[in-house]
Amino acid sequence: MAIRVALIGTGNCGRLALIQLIEDPRFELTAVGVSTDDKVGKDAGELAGVDVTTGILATKGMDAALATKPDCLVYCAMGDTRPVEATREVCAALAAGINVVGSAPGGLQFPWRGAVPEKAIKRVEDAAREGDSSVFITGVDPGFVTDLIPFAVASTCQHIEQIKTMEIADYATYDGAEVMFDVMGFGKPLDQPGFLFLPGYLASAWGTSIQMLAAGIGVEVDEITASHEFEPAPQDIEVAAGLVAEGTIAAMRFEINGLVDGKPVIVVEHVTRVRDDLRPDWARPAQPGGSYRVEITGEPSYVVDICPTSRRGDHNYAAILAAAGRIVNAIPDVVAAPPGIRTTLDLPLGTGRGAYRPS
Repeated sequence: MAIRVALIGTGNCGRLALIQLIEDPRFELTAVGVSTDDKVGKDAGELAGVDVTTGILATKGMDAALATKPDCLVYCAMGDTRPVEATREVCAALAAGINVVGSAPGGLQFPWRGAVPEKAIKRVEDAAREGDSSVFITGVDPGFVTDLIPFAVASTCQHIEQIKTMEIADYATYDGAEVMFDVMGFGKPLDQPGFLFLPGYLASAWGTSIQMLAAGIGVEVDEITASHEFEPAPQDIEVAAGLVAEGTIAAMRFEINGLVDGKPVIVVEHVTRVRDDLRPDWARPAQPGGSYRVEITGEPSYVVDICPTSRRGDHNYAAILAAAGRIVNAIPDVVAAPPGIRTTLDLPLGTGRGAYRPS
């Protein structure tokens, strides 16, 4: 019997998750919730960009979607700029007995060890117990690049000194103005960056990944530190999300370190540009446009490059598609899981079971 699933949020990630929910026979789509009036009343197939009429018409907000009583809610609403609201909405679904998988709120990737306040964790766990439901939140990075893949590689090591994960990407084609300009701060003055660089935010945003990796290899992180640097645009640069004006932020590199006995044992680094020739001295991707990298120093040591591609779009599209696939493919395991916050550490190993379809 197909698993009944509703979806909230049809932005970059939600739209790609919606494609799979429509096409994958493991799932029965019950509802689509949107946040803007211009999408209300549109068929799910139109919102997903596929040539299918589903008969499922988008409604505003969450109430109508939850009223369809799905087995699981795919929650892909914006969480970066509204973490409190996102947590509240996830709790509402959990308390109603609806399991949740999604891309937000990011703190639920692994909220323990100080990554998220205890009262917020308790609120989510209480809602899950009330509804006998579970929740799994993930993405790309933070997400499977900073947990699933490093754990798979680390499982072959006799000893580990450091795990480092990297995103190296050109964001010129990333069509998300809120993330590009408000969150990351592209197109802003060098001394007025996006809120990603507010004091403590980097350590908080990637602290979930740092702490999960540390827990997975059995170490305690003493401190999480972060650093960043920017490069200005040499002239105006047009990108998919808008204009990056001359002299404003056009490239950035930031690093988050999980320290154990003063040593950086868990490291996350991002190198993000809106034009390929900016800061050639920073790390370069393994394929044109962008890639991800996992480096393990130990015995043996590894450098693993992850190069997502897609027949439907470029490297940015493929990376978001991978995040959406990880979310949707986790639905059966999350539905079957005990109530509470679930993570990569306690869910069964994802294998792509059920995803095969001939071309």
